[in-house]
Amino acid sequence: MAPERKPAPRGTARERLIAAADELFRRDGIAATPVDRAVGRAGVATMTLYHHFAGKDGLVVAYLEHRHERWRQSWRAHTEAAESTMDKALSIFDALRAWADSGEVERGCAFVDAAAELTDREHPAWGVINRHKADLLARLTELTGSADAAERVLLLYEGALTGLLIGHLGDPVGQARAAARSVLDHSACG
Repeated sequence: MAPERKPAPRGTARERLIAAADELFRRDGIAATPVDRAVGRAGVATMTLYHHFAGKDGLVVAYLEHRHERWRQSWRAHTEAAESTMDKALSIFDALRAWADSGEVERGCAFVDAAAELTDREHPAWGVINRHKADLLARLTELTGSADAAERVLLLYEGALTGLLIGHLGDPVGQARAAARSVLDHSACG
């Protein structure tokens, strides 16, 4: 039996490197993925990596920036599709469910995973990690109209991601969404 062949990578060399990093870092983790594996998966020469990025650290930053932008687009689409103000505020969970269903969160939150692996806070990826989490909070504050409610919803979102990773809860996204609705109902009445 012939070994399974993956389709040839598509896009520019930079795009292929980011796609390879996304696949490998999500599946195996950042620390466990040698840069030569990402280079090989992308089908480019090692020098091509250094032409586009400052080594593996630069590739990690680009991977996280790419995930951040893809997440923003997905969440925005779910927010725009929501009909009520409440559903717009809860759309983060709808976007999360879609990502979970497509296999995008197999290691939980990519940004929390990166933070756990990259313990040196001076690593350039920490800037992207912090911007991502700040963006989540700012967007939730805008959608909920309350910084306090946004923080509570964000905690529920983070808990849902952990529940998806560990698999110890039934429907963590649905449970977190229901709890967030309760938080938002209470904050509107308070």
